Amino acid sequence: MTVESTAARKPRRSAGTRKSPSTKPELVQLLTPEGKRVKNADYDKYVADITPEELRGLYRDMVLTRRFDAEATSLQRQGELGLWASLLGQEAAQIGSGRALRDDDYVFPTYREHGVAWCRGVDPTNLLGMFRGVNNGGWDPNSNNFHLYTIVIGSQTLHATGYAMGVAKDGADSAVIAYFGDGASSQGDVAESFTFSAVYNAPVVFFCQNNQWAISEPTERQTRVPLYQRAQGFGFPGVRVDGNDVLASLAVTKWALERARAGEGPTLVEAYTYRMGAHTTSDDPSKYRADEEREAWEAKDPILRLRRYLEAANHADEGFFAELETESEALGRRVREAVRAMPDPDRFALFEHAYADGHALVDEERAGFAAYQASFADGEGA
Repeated sequence: MTVESTAARKPRRSAGTRKSPSTKPELVQLLTPEGKRVKNADYDKYVADITPEELRGLYRDMVLTRRFDAEATSLQRQGELGLWASLLGQEAAQIGSGRALRDDDYVFPTYREHGVAWCRGVDPTNLLGMFRGVNNGGWDPNSNNFHLYTIVIGSQTLHATGYAMGVAKDGADSAVIAYFGDGASSQGDVAESFTFSAVYNAPVVFFCQNNQWAISEPTERQTRVPLYQRAQGFGFPGVRVDGNDVLASLAVTKWALERARAGEGPTLVEAYTYRMGAHTTSDDPSKYRADEEREAWEAKDPILRLRRYLEAANHADEGFFAELETESEALGRRVREAVRAMPDPDRFALFEHAYADGHALVDEERAGFAAYQASFADGEGA
């Protein structure tokens, strides 16, 4: 039988279907979806001294981050924002890793790290200026050691690696963490950052949030092996953690950061999670994924998981949850009011600073844009 005839007899999957894994992925987990604490000899020590108050703090972080995210999505639907990238479902990965950081560590995010920004003390309203078109980022990166959001896919891993190499040359004992998604893992920038960080033993943690979908492309079209195993080819360790488990995310990230600070080089952490919402508000996930898939992941909800644990351990009562609900609604109102109070951007600012000494073509484009604006009856433009 020829190769061609063998291939012809193999069933083909359509573009809209996914191959179901036969076994569950191996990952670090400290809290089951039912909220039960499980032991892990390698990582228990990193959360052994966590207090009930700190557990409630992790829960509060996730709830308020989700509330802010939901408000931003609503604001975009109401025309107040041009676009929004939701983190719905990824709260545990972000809060767990964010709370593992020290103040002197430096963060290089993508455009979806709202939970990490919260942990770094960035005012949520400052995240929205870029999505409203008011600015290119509403905070000073060095005030919180939290870089501006990066839209270009994967480029921040190179920035993080270079910064980490500088940290090492300065002799500091701080670490750097770079966030990116499963889709970005296919970018050449990420591979280059892996190479440089390994060769120069850079104190950087690569934190990949594998939310299963790179817009409409499933992870199986990004890689033929689990993403964390890619680190082996570059000569540094990789680990997969349950990204819906805030305790496990906290513990694994603490371990990786300690390695970096101790001069042991980079680590790749794959947080295995799920994007319960759309890629951005311009996306319609119903076109490429099944409702049953989302429903299966909703049963693993990171917030519900920790709540079950808190209740079972008597670490939180109804008064705590009620008070947090009130705080959550107050945050939503504050965000909504702040966005609506933002001034409209200067439409002509986009022509500034393109060239240090000006340029004839830019002058021509500015004049053409001015004429277009003036063509409207109210002079305000479209």
